Amino acid sequence: MTPLYTVFVTYAVLCAGTWILSVVTNEHSWVDRMWSIAPVLYVGEIAGRAHFHSVRLNVMALLVLLWGARLTFNLARKGGYSGTEDYRWPVLRASMKPWQFQLFNIFFIVLYQNFLLVLISLPALNAYNHQGTSFNGWDALLIVFFILFLAGETFADQEQWDFQESKKGIVEHGGTPEEQFVTTGLFKFSRHPNYFFELAQWWVLFLIGCVAADSVVQRTIIGPVLLVLLFVGSTKFTEKLSIEKYPEYINYQKSTSSVVPWISKNSLS
Repeated sequence: MTPLYTVFVTYAVLCAGTWILSVVTNEHSWVDRMWSIAPVLYVGEIAGRAHFHSVRLNVMALLVLLWGARLTFNLARKGGYSGTEDYRWPVLRASMKPWQFQLFNIFFIVLYQNFLLVLISLPALNAYNHQGTSFNGWDALLIVFFILFLAGETFADQEQWDFQESKKGIVEHGGTPEEQFVTTGLFKFSRHPNYFFELAQWWVLFLIGCVAADSVVQRTIIGPVLLVLLFVGSTKFTEKLSIEKYPEYINYQKSTSSVVPWISKNSLS
């Protein structure tokens, strides 16, 4: 079997599993739970098809494993594996007729999002197809950037976690939080710094595949491009809900960059 065939078999199994579970439980965060696991499987399968003899492929598999471990931990501590559904899905369900949402579930949540996870993993296929390209300084530099972006996302998620835990503690003791959403630390420079670092890691993985192929003109660019588009749509929807809940969020939007960290009036204050 070719690596791509192996990956698509896994994709089919994950699609079937996430769809069946969503129907049985009437809960639609199963793909979210697979988000940090599927790419680890895909890149690992491709590296395995090379019998783990390729340094570049082994490094890519390790980097994706570190990415997946961090994301899995962050989702787990927020209750993502204990039946807690992403708050956006009930909002979407309420805005559609049942049959419309079921189609949305099959084609977007299950098939498309799982397929996107395949696409962002395919730079490993570039490395597989060009195993004769020596591991070099460009690989090393990109690895450093990946680790920096991984650390940045870890730090941003920790800031968000600490803020929400503090806010929850105040509410549980009958108080009213002065701030309803985090605007300090990395969030002074971006409303979604974790999104920026997440996207950056997958662009780095794409570039490692380009180093293997000795060209930046690669069809695998479709993965990170579609991931950016998904995050753009997700950001708009998330912020729409934030404004409905916290009208003052509009001021935060006006003063702070959306995703890419940037120095603004809010950052300097």
